[in-house]
Amino acid sequence: MSNQPHLRARPRDVTRPMPTGLQPLGLGGHRDSYLYVPPAYTPAQPLPLVLLLHGAGGHAHDGLAILRHLADDAGLILAAPASVVHSWDVIVRRQYGPDVDMVDRTLELVFSDYALDRRRLAIGGFSDGASYALSLGLANGDLFTHVMAFSPGFIAPLRALGKPKIFISHGTADPILPIDPCSRSIAARLRAADYSLDYHEFEGGHVIPPEIARSAVDWLKADQD
Repeated sequence: MSNQPHLRARPRDVTRPMPTGLQPLGLGGHRDSYLYVPPAYTPAQPLPLVLLLHGAGGHAHDGLAILRHLADDAGLILAAPASVVHSWDVIVRRQYGPDVDMVDRTLELVFSDYALDRRRLAIGGFSDGASYALSLGLANGDLFTHVMAFSPGFIAPLRALGKPKIFISHGTADPILPIDPCSRSIAARLRAADYSLDYHEFEGGHVIPPEIARSAVDWLKADQD
């Protein structure tokens, strides 16, 4: 694996009203990317953003589904890019490539149009998307304040930047990405590097239980007010 996945997009001051609800991002390609904005959004009250990454073989809708059912009540803006192929570049190609650009363009569009709580800029994902979220999140800790990893497999080699807070969950009976070489190993590595880690194991397989998704949202919003 090679190259540092540096993201250039940065939040802006936004005052004009923009559409709410589910909308395509129009980034081109064969796999659409999506944005969800709660109906109560107003630029006078910036909201947290969670960039959500789908698992292998998934689609941007699968990324949104991780937290879509909680977004209205929690007041979260969700953005979900789709990988160029069936999974993310560093996993398929063993190096960063077009998916970093896709994430950057997704963030640029959201940052240009919506007022965001800069204390709560998160990246998250499930399975391969969790591995990619950890990798991009740690490499861009000067942008992302929080990382949510649901059943990750690994962290790609990188030069870490900043110290985002990290949430990890994993099922103890996961048959796809076994917990011992995956999340337990990752958690030990992060603790050794002195990251702030909220780590959750649950009885189950390769899934995100509803209570785990809720815990992740509560963790993101802790001490916000």
